[in-house]
Amino acid sequence: MSQKISGVKGMNDLLPGEIEIWQSVEGRARDVFGRFGYGEIRTPMVEDTALFVRSVGEETDIVGKEMYTFEDKGGRSLSLRPEGTAPAARAYIEHSVNNQEPVTRWFYMGPMFRYERMKTGRYRQFYQIGAEAYGAKEAAQDVEMMDMVVQFLESLDLKDISLNLNSLGDEACRPAYHAKLVEYLKAHREELCGDCQRRMETNPLRVLDCKNEKCQAVAAAGPNVLEFLCEPCRAHFNDLQRKLTGLGIKYVVNPRMVRGLDYYTRTVFEFIAAHPALGTASTVGGGGRYDTMMKGLGGPDVPAVGFAMGLDRLVLLLKESGKKFTQAPDLFVVAVDEGSQDLALTLTSRLRREGLRVDFDTRGGSLKSQMKRADKSGAHFTLVLGEAERTSGQAKLKRMAGGEPIPVTLDDVAKALRAHRDAAPA
Repeated sequence: MSQKISGVKGMNDLLPGEIEIWQSVEGRARDVFGRFGYGEIRTPMVEDTALFVRSVGEETDIVGKEMYTFEDKGGRSLSLRPEGTAPAARAYIEHSVNNQEPVTRWFYMGPMFRYERMKTGRYRQFYQIGAEAYGAKEAAQDVEMMDMVVQFLESLDLKDISLNLNSLGDEACRPAYHAKLVEYLKAHREELCGDCQRRMETNPLRVLDCKNEKCQAVAAAGPNVLEFLCEPCRAHFNDLQRKLTGLGIKYVVNPRMVRGLDYYTRTVFEFIAAHPALGTASTVGGGGRYDTMMKGLGGPDVPAVGFAMGLDRLVLLLKESGKKFTQAPDLFVVAVDEGSQDLALTLTSRLRREGLRVDFDTRGGSLKSQMKRADKSGAHFTLVLGEAERTSGQAKLKRMAGGEPIPVTLDDVAKALRAHRDAAPA
């Protein structure tokens, strides 16, 4: 007997019964983001490794530990994309989009890949929905993007998700904060984990992002980045908060939040869910401003802001909500004898062409067994075809929820279904 082959650990199958939730979320995203003027892009799942080293940061855990990197047959170092911002930036630069329009708004959705320790809602192939806006440096662009996320979450009827804000300053004021932070961390070196002792020398902001409890305690008592903001960065952050308040969007200022990537300047934000289904992986999405990354990748000096949300985590929350996302068939057609199979096949084909959801068991079987399948399918109506129906061209629609059968001609089944299905229970 051949050995069974299983899927790769951390890379999950999505099957009917669950995929409908994913499709619903993706559909809502396309609807809401489209209303905000964002167009969809699709980038390759494989990129030059240098793209992520230069944008995400060589000292980040993503580049240092988590990327799926390999050498292709041409000797080039390639990586499965671990996030969506850098590929979008590469596409923006490569296609000279800045010469075509002053402000560009894109969104994307698809799989990302990171080899990391798995837990609830965090997998090695995971899915993100994200957006990027290029060309506007004003706080209004940051706020518009956060408003879009809020409206998207509201469209999913997700509750208890809070917005956390911070500002990391820019190249003018961040060096002073870095120096003070390193001085503080060195005084508490022995209290830090091994990774953070290394991060302290290479990228001290990463210490603030560590999930080790002792490191978090050290970070909580450290210098506050907001106290080091220069006047332009402070004005930007104040304007951001004022505009959010004007839109009625509630938020919490969290000066310890830095996000996990190197490219952010000024605004960073996260949407955090208070739900036990996610365990400790409570951040469902986040992002920020990255005004210097485009130039650093060899592109134009264009300001940008973006975010990404974990689709896996959103689906977990929606599963917990108990909502139904599968769409039941309008009709289940039952063929009670072999002679009615061709008629059933012809009728179901015609009804499907007319836009109706119709189920039909091509194996046939007894009337009793087929009615059981109809019940299991959740179909709103059934229609039984036998010799009498073939001969007369007449049949009866039976409402599965109960009630009197509805006489129909076989030519008028679609019309009758449309007239009565809205009254059928969901």
